[in-house]
Amino acid sequence: MKRPNERLTKAFRVAAAVAAVSFGLLSTLAHAGSIDEQLDCKSTGHGFISALLQSGEIQSKPMRVESNSINAFRPARGVKLTAFDFQVFVVLGYEKDDPIFKPGKGDPIGESAYGVVVTGASDDVKDRLRQIGSNATVHEVTPVMTAILCQAH
Repeated sequence: MKRPNERLTKAFRVAAAVAAVSFGLLSTLAHAGSIDEQLDCKSTGHGFISALLQSGEIQSKPMRVESNSINAFRPARGVKLTAFDFQVFVVLGYEKDDPIFKPGKGDPIGESAYGVVVTGASDDVKDRLRQIGSNATVHEVTPVMTAILCQAH
């Protein structure tokens, strides 16, 4: 069994390695942009995602398709996106019968939905959205990652 100091040292090394890699990745980013205006919950999944595809801010193929048909797109290489002062980790979107989106294996989330997953605690994200008067919904993904979602009703 490892002693407490050994576990702490190992945890510190892992954290330092993650920080070093993150710093290296962030230092290579060439383009930064805020997508606050696009997250006004007045658009559609198609409108939101197609604009980001046309501008080259996200990769053209989703990295993942959820069972509810939400497609997850990574920011393009060299692009740092922010939403409401939080760094965007992934961009989400779906619109029924739209060829941009791959269908999932389950029931779709609805007619249309879009949003982002940001690095930030859900309470902080909720507070920020409340300050600006957004009606987007907030879902905790992990204690430090939060989804901001706009959905057609």
